[in-house]
Amino acid sequence: MPTAPLTHPQTLLAFDREHVWHPYTSMTHPTPTTLIESADGVRLTTADGRQLIDAMSSWWCAIHGYRHPVIDEAIRRQTASMAHVMFGGLTHRPAVELAQALIDITPEGLRHVFFADSGSVSVEVALKIALQYQRGLGRADRTRLMALRGGYHGDTAGAMSVCDPQGGMHSMFTGTLPRQLFAERPPTGIDADIAGWAQQTRQLADRHADELAGIICEPVLQGAGGMHIYNPHCLAVLREIADEHGAVLIFDEIATGFGRTGELFAAQHGGVAPDVMCVGKALTGGYVTLAAALCTSRVAHAVSASDSGVLMHGPTFMANPLACAAALANLSLLEAGSWRDDVSRSERQLSQGLAPARLLPHVVDVRTLGAVGVIQLDHRVDVAAASQTAMDRGVWVRPFRNLIYTMPPYITDDSDLATICAAMVAAAGEA
Repeated sequence: MPTAPLTHPQTLLAFDREHVWHPYTSMTHPTPTTLIESADGVRLTTADGRQLIDAMSSWWCAIHGYRHPVIDEAIRRQTASMAHVMFGGLTHRPAVELAQALIDITPEGLRHVFFADSGSVSVEVALKIALQYQRGLGRADRTRLMALRGGYHGDTAGAMSVCDPQGGMHSMFTGTLPRQLFAERPPTGIDADIAGWAQQTRQLADRHADELAGIICEPVLQGAGGMHIYNPHCLAVLREIADEHGAVLIFDEIATGFGRTGELFAAQHGGVAPDVMCVGKALTGGYVTLAAALCTSRVAHAVSASDSGVLMHGPTFMANPLACAAALANLSLLEAGSWRDDVSRSERQLSQGLAPARLLPHVVDVRTLGAVGVIQLDHRVDVAAASQTAMDRGVWVRPFRNLIYTMPPYITDDSDLATICAAMVAAAGEA
């Protein structure tokens, strides 16, 4: 017999608690969840009628807020023709137009686009590209990637292997993942002296030149690995190392792309173009999951010369038309809008509003970059308690590790930014 429909909010929450796994939570001792009924602009409305400013952009992707009429209409219009069609042997206008748009706005030389389901999957594709590139050049022994300590690239197996092997979230899988190479995390700060780091990184690459397939990093801002900001000149060092050793340089712009750091892509802070770039998260404006890996013609031709003759990946929902339509609408908003001014304004407001946290005990750093604001504590945050403190002040944040942070939608006005900052400072004060 079918079960009765779940209608009452408390019944829904009870079922959720008993049966639904949430990200990075225990099934037997789950953390509390809040039932959301709707979202509009920068606000989430809870089942009990509260309104919360979303300081997370739904994990950094809803850059224009919710229910944006342009993206809403694009999805409605696409639904009228087709919601999905397989991409094997077929193609469609939204995918072709989105590929063209991405080629036009990404760093010079990225001419080929592989659409993926999610950011993690785009990283998997990028790693395969690096390995197949080497095989296509007759260098099958080159099977290791060099990544940066403190990095995070996703939760799938290949992506986990290039995340920080000790301080990251996947250390329990050590021994079951491919053994990659890890350069030290670049020194903290946008203007930090990187001479010593550059020398150490070059020496690591030199020692492993015969097995080095590629280099991967999150340019300028390491996200889930600790919201670590570093000198953009590091990108030029990695570019030089990759060129010297014939390695594929991969930039993971999943978190940093589409304006979050003040440039359309974080690579532009350093004036460096990679061989492969991964994009995701904000690609569709937070509407539908979609990501992409872009590469140069040189890389694409070598991949095609590898044993298989083809890139060995093919997701079922690759280039989903609804997602592509949402992405095209999102990119049109970025092209026509004032995102750069909004991000710059957010940076000023966050710098000013979070400054009082510097005076709090247990706060070791406060930092901002573009529409990113971070309070770093000297101990692990009680996620549920800190989130509740912010919710009591009308703000939704989701801290992790020792960080209380925000990545608000670009459209967040000054008053709401001030409210976000006050809630974060309060949460830090009670942490």
